[in-house]
Amino acid sequence: MLISEIFYSIQGEGELTGVPSVFVRTSGCNLRCAWCDTPYASWNPEGAARGVAAIVAEVQAHATARHVVLTGGEPMIAKEIHALAAGVKKLGHHITIETAATVAPGGIACDLASLSPKLLNSAPDALEHGAWRKKHEATRWQPDVVRAWIDNYPYQFKFVVARPEDVEELEHMLAALHREIPRHKVLLMPEATTLEKMRSRAGWLGELCKVRGYRYAHRLHIELYGNKRGT
Repeated sequence: MLISEIFYSIQGEGELTGVPSVFVRTSGCNLRCAWCDTPYASWNPEGAARGVAAIVAEVQAHATARHVVLTGGEPMIAKEIHALAAGVKKLGHHITIETAATVAPGGIACDLASLSPKLLNSAPDALEHGAWRKKHEATRWQPDVVRAWIDNYPYQFKFVVARPEDVEELEHMLAALHREIPRHKVLLMPEATTLEKMRSRAGWLGELCKVRGYRYAHRLHIELYGNKRGT
């Protein structure tokens, strides 16, 4: 499978923020978000072909780690992702899968499904990327797939929010699932790849979370390291 990077860092997003974790980033994505912060795993996928055994061995080399994050790109389109998850699970590790929830789980080993359905704010520019915009818009929201995840796994929702109107959109999406989604399982992250931009949106987004009952989700890795690889 094509692997962009494997690194040991601090989880910067979601319910497990602050937890030391090994990140395995697959390369390749079925979406093309305009604000993607890992273009080397999506817009321009790069990396090295790695076998499952070699990846598991590298994870195991981080002796103090008990949490592993399978991320991308979109890890669920990697051909051997089920075998990789099974191999990591045999180590006794906690597995988080970071996914846009456009591909059904299919029984994959997973302790936390970190679901990040994409909002309208993610669409690439129509003039510059017309074909990808059509594919992106047709793919980014798959309610049947989302239900398959939340009906079978512990989960969290992480939505990337750029403007207050985005919250109205995500509430319509959640309502369309016809499931009781606890508000504390919905985390709202400011769309930003710089500390300055993140902080500029943190104030109004935090206040909005207070009013609606959602969790505000800062991006700790940007605070600690900036927007760079291996963090």
